[in-house]
Amino acid sequence: MTALSSLTVFGTGVMGSQIMMQAAYAGKTVVGYDISDEILETLEGRWEWMRRFYRRDLAGFTDKKFDEAISRITTTTSVKNALAAADIVIEAVPENLELKHKLWEQISAVDPGHAILTTNSSYFLPSEIAPSVRRSNRFAALHFATRVWLANIGESMGHDGTDPDVLDAIAQFGEEINLRVFRVRKEVRGYLLNAQIVPLIKEAARLYVNGVGTFDEINESFKVGLAAPTGVVDTFDSAGFNVFHDIFANDEDPSLREFANVMKIGIANGKTGLGDGEGFYTYAEDGRKTGLSNQIPPVWEI
Repeated sequence: MTALSSLTVFGTGVMGSQIMMQAAYAGKTVVGYDISDEILETLEGRWEWMRRFYRRDLAGFTDKKFDEAISRITTTTSVKNALAAADIVIEAVPENLELKHKLWEQISAVDPGHAILTTNSSYFLPSEIAPSVRRSNRFAALHFATRVWLANIGESMGHDGTDPDVLDAIAQFGEEINLRVFRVRKEVRGYLLNAQIVPLIKEAARLYVNGVGTFDEINESFKVGLAAPTGVVDTFDSAGFNVFHDIFANDEDPSLREFANVMKIGIANGKTGLGDGEGFYTYAEDGRKTGLSNQIPPVWEI
């Protein structure tokens, strides 16, 4: 099977930028699309944020190799230009189904017709997005975990209309960018990883907004009781508040909708987790946790 050497990522936020660097560091040519030059200009800061983690976490890291990866990345605000040379496309925009449909309609209108098409959606099924994808038979999901360079999982999941060879190509691409690829055999919300951990995440959110414990007590009880290196609340910081706000804002559970409002506090402050140096916790430049944030008050004060 021919290697997929050119990647286009639609959406250059927390996850999109990590996907871009994961591919570029592995030698791929990468184009990042976003809706404005102002957003794209923030990537320079994201690269330097990631550089510190790559240096700390990856054997064989060199600044030269990281700089070469950056040189393989270009950006654009044109959907048509973004698609021109793409072998594979990954959509990584926020978890809003209307937004995803709108973007895929724009992509489909100018799609040259040769790329594999994927979504990184954490919540929505490929079959829920596919109606807006003109070549839906060439469309599937490739889901990444936050801190891709370290938690290098790639979960592939098709829908009933996905051509089998598309899933083969996605698996090959994942391996080429140093992911451990897991094929999800049937459509399920959350893939393999999130289907297991999202119930824990929801329960931690409920415990917090219902005043059962402080966020640190909830987090530390999990870590101590299971001898785990990280707690559930740490996940809110590592994935970013925007992700959980978008997932929980319209949930049928009023406790989770209230937790989405908690996420709004950090979003309004521009401090949405590890990527911004502060979420529920504060962080040093190398990602070490340094203390409790004071931006999220006890729930009874919200």
